[in-house]
Amino acid sequence: MNYLRPMMNKLTLICFCALLFHSCALLRSGGNQKGWINLFNGKDLSGWTIKIHHHEVGDNYGNTFRVKDGIIQVRYDQYDKFNERYGHLYFDQPYAHYHLQLEYRFTGRWRTDAPSYTIKNSGVMFHSQDPRTMPKEQDWPISVEMQFLAGLGDGKPRPTGNMCSPGTDVIFQGKIDPRHCIESTSKTYEGEQWVKAELIVRGDSLITHIINGDTVLQYSKPQIGGGVANRFDPKVKIDGTPLRSGFIALQSEGQEIDFRNIRLKPLK
Repeated sequence: MNYLRPMMNKLTLICFCALLFHSCALLRSGGNQKGWINLFNGKDLSGWTIKIHHHEVGDNYGNTFRVKDGIIQVRYDQYDKFNERYGHLYFDQPYAHYHLQLEYRFTGRWRTDAPSYTIKNSGVMFHSQDPRTMPKEQDWPISVEMQFLAGLGDGKPRPTGNMCSPGTDVIFQGKIDPRHCIESTSKTYEGEQWVKAELIVRGDSLITHIINGDTVLQYSKPQIGGGVANRFDPKVKIDGTPLRSGFIALQSEGQEIDFRNIRLKPLK
């Protein structure tokens, strides 16, 4: 039986190398998959709720949000006119402490009757109010936004992973920042490439934005305040209230965009 020993040793070495390769691959991808929740099932919008400006909660006007080939698409081909129909697709469960990952890409079509700032502009809202607390004519949810932008092909920098604050305030560099949007340090991404965005949220403490693996922005203490959101229920907007948790929502505001691989890991 001794002639089997070299063969067994060779098989053991092959198995060990395969296991080592697999372990290294897991480390490169950020560890194992334990604890991650897929928010999007890849087939339909089950578990999500739509709210579009000028429309009641649940009305997916013009089939704005749709699913195709495992991707959530934002499209406007069934619109007669845009008419400030800013929309948001909310995951039905609120969260407080979590790590969110998703990938997005802009497609070529932009509604030319949408405001000019919306070109190659979208985002993901978080710590958002429940869409069922929004009047029909409220334009933006009281929330914090991780803003997604793409380059306009003019050679000018246009970072993505920025922070915008409809109806909210944040502490940046030690004080409440009066700006509606704070730019990140990310590079500019042109064209229709997929970009990986990550958001690490620690309740009403530290917020971290990550783009393609690079930390590009940090701020803290999100709270209700500021402007931009309009025609809200005043009972909901109590300025100074810390935002410790809330809903996550994908945005539609005039530019077609795709989302995929949307997953979340709750944090203690």
